[in-house]
Amino acid sequence: MDKTLQGYIDTLNKLNFKKMYNNDFFLTWEKTDDELKAIFTVADALRYMREKNIDVRIFQSGLGISIFRDNSTRTRFSFASACNLLGLAVQDLDEKKSQIAHGETVRETANMVSFMADVIGIRDDMYIGKGNAYMHTVSESVQEGFRDGILEQRPTLVNLQCDIDHPTQVMADTAYLIHLFGGLDKLKGKKVAMSWAYSPSYGKPLSVPQGVIGLMTRYGMNVVLAHPEGYEVMPEVEEVARKNAAASGGSFTKTNSMAEAFKDADVVYPKSWAPFAAMEKRTNLYGAGDFAGIDALEKELLAQNANHKDWCCTEDMMKLTKNGKAAYLHCLPADINDVSCKDGEVAASVFDRYRDELYKEASYKPYIISAMIFLAKIQDPAKALKMLEERGINRKFA
Repeated sequence: MDKTLQGYIDTLNKLNFKKMYNNDFFLTWEKTDDELKAIFTVADALRYMREKNIDVRIFQSGLGISIFRDNSTRTRFSFASACNLLGLAVQDLDEKKSQIAHGETVRETANMVSFMADVIGIRDDMYIGKGNAYMHTVSESVQEGFRDGILEQRPTLVNLQCDIDHPTQVMADTAYLIHLFGGLDKLKGKKVAMSWAYSPSYGKPLSVPQGVIGLMTRYGMNVVLAHPEGYEVMPEVEEVARKNAAASGGSFTKTNSMAEAFKDADVVYPKSWAPFAAMEKRTNLYGAGDFAGIDALEKELLAQNANHKDWCCTEDMMKLTKNGKAAYLHCLPADINDVSCKDGEVAASVFDRYRDELYKEASYKPYIISAMIFLAKIQDPAKALKMLEERGINRKFA
């Protein structure tokens, strides 16, 4: 047995994650510390085995269903890569080409696409109170289908971003930091600045900043949420962050100063998002079909954003961080000054300096998703990893 792989197996054998089997993944704070550590461990194991040219397919056939209700590049291809890595084909549900437009219900759609499906990945992040609820409706529908003998197996649901959390993104971000700093235990005491930044667009989801404060506070990190007045996130997620920090020995604080957040920070995450109150209003306007109201809200929010163009990750702002060399994170794509827009979230010189690291950060996402699927579909993951190595099938010809 390869010593590195054996180390991953030994770690898994010390963890309790039995409830992940045949279960879904909605929010990081619904999972235990052991369950999250199991995901990080399996993700590393799968990546290591792929690098060693070991075939890790646990399925000989089967389907992964992707449902993207918002545009996506990294998450869409990460989900497809994850499914393919484990042996699943992928089919995207294009709602415009389905019978949903003719009144097909969520329950019916969920069952009709799941006859031979093993996993369903959903991104639904634009409307407050809707995305996570929709995912639960899909999950409950396929659970009923399995219970009633309609489906031969119950597909696992993976949250690829909702209105509350972006678990695959923030777990990939954290996996990157684990490797950057040399271990999960090395995150304790590190200062993280989760900061709003200016964008010339409006309506960006809250799920990334909420996911960051909801996850990184679990590991003893000192997380600062920074934004101008009026750009608050969901209060219930802030409460999750406070409880996590109290339990882990870290801290969760808020400030209306980007410079204060960046001061001596080990990690910075400047990212635009829309105010929670505005996103609630936007959802209600769409529900009422008030398109004139939506247009008015957009103009109002763009004008509000324009008052805070100084909230930008510049070279001077980065000099405030610890030794001027904080890790710079972003879920991408970033609004880059004089590149993708005139004024945006980050100066071009800062982004260019961190470009390779940002791409490495993104590279963890396919393995995080793979691990979520692996742990949901395999009853004894440690045994399965050992069997995959002993099987000795090369992923490709050398």
